[in-house]
Amino acid sequence: MRVPDFVSLNGPDNVGKTTHLVRLAGRWEGLHPLGAVHEHDPEPWARVASGDYARWWFETSTTVELTELLLAGHAKRATAREAGRTGLLDRGLPMLLAVAAATCVVKDGLTIGEAFKTVTGIASSRADAPETSVLLLPSLDAERSYAITSAREGRPWTGIYPAYQKTLHSVLLHQANHGAYTAVVDCEDRSLNDIHADVIDHLGLSRLTDGSPR
Repeated sequence: MRVPDFVSLNGPDNVGKTTHLVRLAGRWEGLHPLGAVHEHDPEPWARVASGDYARWWFETSTTVELTELLLAGHAKRATAREAGRTGLLDRGLPMLLAVAAATCVVKDGLTIGEAFKTVTGIASSRADAPETSVLLLPSLDAERSYAITSAREGRPWTGIYPAYQKTLHSVLLHQANHGAYTAVVDCEDRSLNDIHADVIDHLGLSRLTDGSPR
């Protein structure tokens, strides 16, 4: 069975990505955890985070600047994959585009369709390695999805962040409805083990793992 070069777990804050990434990494030594994009391109991320990070993200940065920063980190992350292993990504390319598009909506007042056209236009000139992408959704209803993850935060989101998060949930559902992900997992009212079993199956790793940590 041929395994993909990259697999990614995607979804909004507090959906369980980190938990499932850790469990996946413990199942099979052929997976190479590569983390998030900022870990592979730290200098520009440290620079923008050195001041008012939220203001830079939602006010002063341009959509081109933010999107290209995300894509540059994604490209560098891909080069870090060890030969013969499958790169395990915390948010793959579709999710990075979703983040950029949702930011574009709240910052520039565009519709979701207009924001995606802008973001995909910026990304169109880049050649990206194929990935098997799984989207974890707290619910298939955008408002319900946001309510679930915001409750898990443990403290209220403030400023522009609630609007951004609500928009992100709508953007992710838009992507899901347009086939942007290899698979979509509805996590609502399901156990962690049931969700993880779905993730394993959708990533095509069920024949390569024995279900026990290595």
